[in-house]
Amino acid sequence: MLAECPAVCSLFEVLNGLDAARRFAREPLPGPDFARLLLAEQPFLTAVLRRGYPVEEVVYPFGRGRFRRGEPMPYLAAACLPRLSEHPDALLDALRDFARALPPAPAAAQLRRAFAWLAARSGRPLWIERSGSSVEYLPALAAAFPGARFLHLHRDGPETALSMRAHHAYRLPIALLYRAPVDGVSADALGPLELAAAPRPDDAISRILRARPPAPLFGRYWSDQLARGLAARGALGARYAELAFEDLLARPRDALARVAAFFGLPPGPWLERASALVRGGGPRRAPGLAAEERAALEAACAPGAALLGRAPPAALG
Repeated sequence: MLAECPAVCSLFEVLNGLDAARRFAREPLPGPDFARLLLAEQPFLTAVLRRGYPVEEVVYPFGRGRFRRGEPMPYLAAACLPRLSEHPDALLDALRDFARALPPAPAAAQLRRAFAWLAARSGRPLWIERSGSSVEYLPALAAAFPGARFLHLHRDGPETALSMRAHHAYRLPIALLYRAPVDGVSADALGPLELAAAPRPDDAISRILRARPPAPLFGRYWSDQLARGLAARGALGARYAELAFEDLLARPRDALARVAAFFGLPPGPWLERASALVRGGGPRRAPGLAAEERAALEAACAPGAALLGRAPPAALG
């Protein structure tokens, strides 16, 4: 929606694809090393695509571009660059050459240079990066981008949790993080996790992706990531703002006007175009759960809801 603003270069899902241990490394990173970090694959995504599961964020033109579905490819090419150019492979090559030529600098400084380059190449003066669940590493983001403003778009906890469970690229890492049982088998008994191996019907990754892990695990992740990230919001002051997803659906024009004011974006016809992209939030999933599972999910989401000042999930219908 913000990409409708002619001043904004929308960088979609860049940071989530970077190695979490290195994306904000403080030691000087030479250009070639930064290029390898920036253009690396996301092995969890590759494993999901290799098994034929859809991932809505991935819009790379398989069949027309150089990469084939399920083979290792830069995460940047999967989701971000096709939204910036009709020729994502050419843009990827140009970005790689730019990154390789950069002088050594900490990873955050290199990222700021790369983002500024992408914005300039698109003819737009500003960039806004959006990554799902990035609130989890808000403290690191605040340190890496000291002049930035941060908008936290959040949604009802149980609905977010159930959406993540239905999203294969979330289901896999979260199930592994919390050691979710699969079909009555403990995570430790599933066998080795071989992200790069060819899929088999009985391999651990395939079994997890076919499974339906307990919903409360995803509610726990939702609460845990909020606890980790929101510890930084007090120090950000006026550089931090929040927007409820439900408000965006109900009053898109007003919500976007507030977002534009927060980011200092110029008003104009783009607000109407962006508002017209709202098509509703779809049916709620939580009411379809069995009573016991729903109660457990709401309990898992309660700490996160309290941090956001949201009503307890049970009160939301």
